[in-house]
Amino acid sequence: MAQTVRRAIEGRYPSCYIPSRIKERRAKARALRLEQQRKPDKPEDFVCYSDSDSEEETPAQQHRILSTSYNFVDYVRSREIQAPEPRTVEPSYATRHMLTHDMFRETPVNLGNMNKVFCSQWLSDRQVVFGTKCNKLMVYDVRSRSLDAIPTLRPRAPWPGAEHQTGIHALQINPSRTLLATGARNSCELAIYSLPTLDPVCVGEAHKDWILDMCWLDDEFLVTGSRDSRLALWRAPPSPLARPGPAAHQHYVAPVAVRECRAGQKVRALTFNAKWREIAALTLNGYIHVFSAHSFRQTLSRKLPSCQDLVCLATQESGIYAIGCKSYTLLLDCRTLQSVKKITSRYNGCGIRSASFRGDMLTIGTGLGLLMFYDLRAGKYLESNIHSSKIVTLKASRGYVFPDEEADGFNQGKYVPAIYTHCYDDSGTRIFTAGGPLPAPLVGNYAGLWQ
Repeated sequence: MAQTVRRAIEGRYPSCYIPSRIKERRAKARALRLEQQRKPDKPEDFVCYSDSDSEEETPAQQHRILSTSYNFVDYVRSREIQAPEPRTVEPSYATRHMLTHDMFRETPVNLGNMNKVFCSQWLSDRQVVFGTKCNKLMVYDVRSRSLDAIPTLRPRAPWPGAEHQTGIHALQINPSRTLLATGARNSCELAIYSLPTLDPVCVGEAHKDWILDMCWLDDEFLVTGSRDSRLALWRAPPSPLARPGPAAHQHYVAPVAVRECRAGQKVRALTFNAKWREIAALTLNGYIHVFSAHSFRQTLSRKLPSCQDLVCLATQESGIYAIGCKSYTLLLDCRTLQSVKKITSRYNGCGIRSASFRGDMLTIGTGLGLLMFYDLRAGKYLESNIHSSKIVTLKASRGYVFPDEEADGFNQGKYVPAIYTHCYDDSGTRIFTAGGPLPAPLVGNYAGLWQ
């Protein structure tokens, strides 16, 4: 979980320089290779091979391995004394430890009469911003447990009817954490705020239907995907352009480019693969599309195998795409868009509503109020160290649903919220989960803070 390159103060080698570690390393590598070479009962459709089958390592590689300590105590001590030693720690270490030892506890968040939280992000170590179906942009303070409303940005001209006010479906913070992009009061338009003050910067006009997702390419450029089957590339202003006064003086921007998603109908989810510099788009007709981030042109499309109810898309740093659908989560290799693994759900009727990567751990939010965790390296769901033979799950508390005369006797006591969004703080020791009732006609909400 932790790596620290030790430098000896006295003598030739540091304390972790034990030659027998090389023999142990080779034995483990040999055992793993034999396990991988064992022929399975059922042949796999996709097989990944290591770069080399050689057991020999160069003297320089052996010296680097023996000089590296994998002890977490060495990492903490090196950080405390600010030693000039290269050190890294697995970002999901704290999260894994707390999950496997059953340390997370939920604190319900009272949202009043809001309807369905669709998206969320941590603004800081004490604030979470989220958007709702009822077109509200809210900031929740986890310390004071208070809610503050952020005014949504108005369109240049009022749209006919209220059909374009269908909620804030996405929000994203740029890498330098200076800008927040989300939906405007009109769900077809883009709104950008400056951070940390949340002053309005601009409104972007291009789409003719709801914006369902967006992703930042860097600190300036942003891509949005809409139900009009188009992707738009935006360039954020270099400095905040907030204009005091009435909405008539609001600053409006046009996209740098707009691309039609060929073979795709209604863009549902977007993600940016930084390693391969490409944008992946998921459409509701069962396709995944790849656009080049350099030219903003479509390079690849693939029909997904029998996927229903496609909702969410996430990418790992190594280049794995995770697609959430009705009954399972599909992992794709970003280079070929071929299926790597199909992660079946352990619960019947468990629709996947949100997904995110934290290191080698995939977090899955479901329509049954469960948060599940899949270990990519082990190839199985995360198992508990407290309760043997049980997988780790976080079960959301009962949310709130408004009475509806058309619900045919819907019983609030049996209401289970769907987790439409979840997000980790920087430390990985707190998780914000939110959503609401899964049936579209029902009005209600759910939010909880796990820590």
